[in-house]
Amino acid sequence: MKSNAIVITGGYLTTNNAKTAHGLIRGTERFNILGIIDHQSAGKDAGEVLDGKHRNIPIYASIRDFITQSSVPARYCIIGVATKGGVIPDALQNMLIEALENNLSIVNGLHDYVSDHAPLAALAKEKGLEIIDVRKPKKFKDLHFWNGKIKEVKSLKLAVLGTDCALGKRTTSRFLTEAMNAAGFRAEMIYTGQTGWMQGAKYGFIFDSTLNDFISGEMEHAVWQCYQDVKPDIMFIEGQSSLRNPSGPAGAEWIVSADADAVILQHNPARKQYKDMEYYPAYIPAVKDEIDLIRIYGAPTVGITVNTSKMTADEARQWASETEKQLGIPVVLPLEDGVDRLVAVFAEMIRKRNA
Repeated sequence: MKSNAIVITGGYLTTNNAKTAHGLIRGTERFNILGIIDHQSAGKDAGEVLDGKHRNIPIYASIRDFITQSSVPARYCIIGVATKGGVIPDALQNMLIEALENNLSIVNGLHDYVSDHAPLAALAKEKGLEIIDVRKPKKFKDLHFWNGKIKEVKSLKLAVLGTDCALGKRTTSRFLTEAMNAAGFRAEMIYTGQTGWMQGAKYGFIFDSTLNDFISGEMEHAVWQCYQDVKPDIMFIEGQSSLRNPSGPAGAEWIVSADADAVILQHNPARKQYKDMEYYPAYIPAVKDEIDLIRIYGAPTVGITVNTSKMTADEARQWASETEKQLGIPVVLPLEDGVDRLVAVFAEMIRKRNA
C-alpha cells in the first residue's frame, strides 16, 4: 500500500529547486501525496501550479493548516526541494521540527542528512519516528563491482541522457516507461536519483551517493537484477548531469557500463551555459555535436526530447521541426505533446531484436 505523505517546499514550489516535489506531483507509486506545504502558493491545486493540470493535490500554507484541514492524516513529511550542494534550506529547518512534533516521519533526498542534525534525530527517536535519508550511501558489503554480467541482459536498454543537469531526464524516463507499458510492452525505469526512488521505481541506485569505484557495478547490477526479476522488453535508464558538465560530468557509465543499445537525448535550446555555472566559460554544445560524442562512446541517438524552459511552445516546436529535418530522428516535447511518437521507434527496435 502507498503511504500517505505531505511534501514541504518552503516557498520554492514554482522554482526549479522544487523538482523533487514536481516529480511527486506528477506521480508516485510509493506515496499517496495528500498535500503540498508552500506558503507562496497556498489555496491552489499543486498540479495546476505545476503545469496547468488539476490533480486534486491541495497546497497548504503550513503543516498546521494541513493537520487542521485535511480529513486524512499523513504518515510522512517529504522534503520536496533539491538545493545546490544538497543543503537543507533554513526555511525548512523549523518545518521539520514541526513535522516531527506532529508525529510525521521524515523522508529526505538531500545530501544534508536529517539524521545528522542532533536535535531532529533526538526528537524523532523520542517519538519513535523514522528518518529516511534516501541519499545515505550503501554499506560496502551491499555494493557491487562491475563484472560483465550486463551481457546476460537481453532487454533493450535506452539511456536517457541530457546536455545538462536539471533538464527533466527523470520525468522523460518515466513518461517513456508509461507510454511503452500503455502500448502493450513490458517496460521498466532504472532510477539513478532520489526522486526516482520516491516515485516508486523498483530498480536502480543513487548515482551521486555511490563510491566512484562502484558506480559502474551498481549501474550494471540494477539493470541485471531488473532483467532477472521481470524480463522487460525495454528499460529506460535515467540519466544524470551530462557528459561535458564540468561540475559533474556523467553519462559514459550509462553507455559503456550499462551497455546501452541507444540514447534519448534531452536538451533545452534556450540554455546556453550549464545550470548555475553562468560565471564559468563553458558552453553547452550543439545537439549534433553531443550526438557525435555519444556515438563515439558506442551508442546511437534515436530521439531528442525538448525541455522548453524559457521558450514559447511555438518556438520549441519550430526548433524541434528544424532539428528533426536536420538530424533525421524524432524530436518531441514531452510535457507539451507527450512521447507517443517515440513508441514506434522502440517497437521497431524490439521487433528487430526478437527477430
